[in-house]
Amino acid sequence: MSTASAPPSLPEGRYGRPRRASRRWRMWAFGAVALVVSGAVAWVGYVNLGAAPISAERVTFEELPGNTMTISLNVTRDHPEKPGVCIVRTRDLSGAESGRKEVYIPADDSRVDTVVKSIGRPVTADVYGCSYDIPQYLSRS
Repeated sequence: MSTASAPPSLPEGRYGRPRRASRRWRMWAFGAVALVVSGAVAWVGYVNLGAAPISAERVTFEELPGNTMTISLNVTRDHPEKPGVCIVRTRDLSGAESGRKEVYIPADDSRVDTVVKSIGRPVTADVYGCSYDIPQYLSRS
């Protein structure tokens, strides 16, 4: 018959305190995970909230006869030598979009004028967005 015996005990004070498993590796692992996560959050924020490479603002607009409107844009871009495209739109009295047009922005141009045809009487105009990705039917190459 065998009896379970307790592990041998060491004389107290002779060998120092018993050593616990090191938790340093946990601290390093947590630090590495935190660094990766914060880097990913910073990258997503930069991509989604950073400055657009090309943008435009409406300078003037004027209603013309026949449900048309002329719109003048100032274009700002980080590469002026590259052409781009901007989408402009008109709105009717209710605020609904009543006309839309893709406007080719030639290289080195910072001011562009265009005319947009509307399905109803336009009362205002704005820029929907701009891009360097020019559709094939608009490219002038």
